[in-house]
Amino acid sequence: MSSYKVLDVNDDLPIRTKGAVHSGKVRSVYWLTDEDSARLIAEKGYDVPAGTELAIMVISDRISAFDCIWQGENGLNGVPGKGIALNSVAAHWFKLFDDAGLAGNHIVDIPHPYVWIVRKASTVRVEAIARQYITGSMWRDYAKGIRNFCGIELPEGLQANQKLPELLITPSTKGIITGLDDVPAVDDVNISRKNITDNLSAFNFKSADDVAKYEQLLAQGFALISDELAKLDQIFVDTKFEFGYVEDTDGQEKLIYIDEVGTPDSSRIWDGPAYRDGKIIENSKEGFRQLLINNVPDSDVLLNKDRMGEREELAKNYQLPVDVMMAVSETYVGIASKIVGQELVIPTDPRSEVIAILGAQYGLIENH
Repeated sequence: MSSYKVLDVNDDLPIRTKGAVHSGKVRSVYWLTDEDSARLIAEKGYDVPAGTELAIMVISDRISAFDCIWQGENGLNGVPGKGIALNSVAAHWFKLFDDAGLAGNHIVDIPHPYVWIVRKASTVRVEAIARQYITGSMWRDYAKGIRNFCGIELPEGLQANQKLPELLITPSTKGIITGLDDVPAVDDVNISRKNITDNLSAFNFKSADDVAKYEQLLAQGFALISDELAKLDQIFVDTKFEFGYVEDTDGQEKLIYIDEVGTPDSSRIWDGPAYRDGKIIENSKEGFRQLLINNVPDSDVLLNKDRMGEREELAKNYQLPVDVMMAVSETYVGIASKIVGQELVIPTDPRSEVIAILGAQYGLIENH
């Protein structure tokens, strides 16, 4: 199994670009030249306006948790099949959203399981979080006596991991938002609906109606995924969506889903039979977080934001055993195969495949 080459570095592919590659924790974004964008829109018949900017988005197999990237032993610096699992699951849900008549999304083409071609969107600066169960950080705060979450009052008497009376929308900031009195200038801080509606332009919303629209799209998307997972006896616990604006072919501006939806990275998914038995089995990244907490010498380093320097040092030097990385691989590939309804095939050398396809079929590789 460890003969796999993981795609751990994904920001140095020889793709012809306009400007620098934007590298996030998991995905790297290569903005295409205006000529290449126009050529592909014409050649491939993408359903976007002629002047739309396109990017190649390449996922990696790296795994991040507690705001750090983690390594494995023997140079296995990623989780085999993780990238393909995330992309396959998100694309599957996006297709079902389309079929159900929900909003569109940013993907215009999928050349390879590790690669999306996406259109440029003007990003809403809100992490749209929805919760159907009380667990994780929300439960930890509730247990300390906190009852107000993002402006919503929770009732007394809730138990850990129980289903909430209704779906809760608990947004946080995407990136650091400055200059607002009641929103601290830090990334990923909880905000209320009022914070957003009082400061529409700071959060890049065009209107108050669009705040209601994103909440509706979040709730509808959540319900669809939750219903589909229930058919597999899996529980959709909580998730994070992101939204952005694009222009339609008829010149209308519209709100769409961007980033990824319903993946084991952006959501908690629990095993149904285990839950009914009083146990939590995580079919999502949460299992990896728990694994780290149990494996590192001092778990407070992971949980205490004031020890970020020590945490970064730990992540740089700590190597997880190969069997741990493979167990995480089985979780990701297993749940993804269930969701998409077929076994995922993990490429043995994703990097070479991606370069070959983007060269031969898309004409985007610089000939070195």
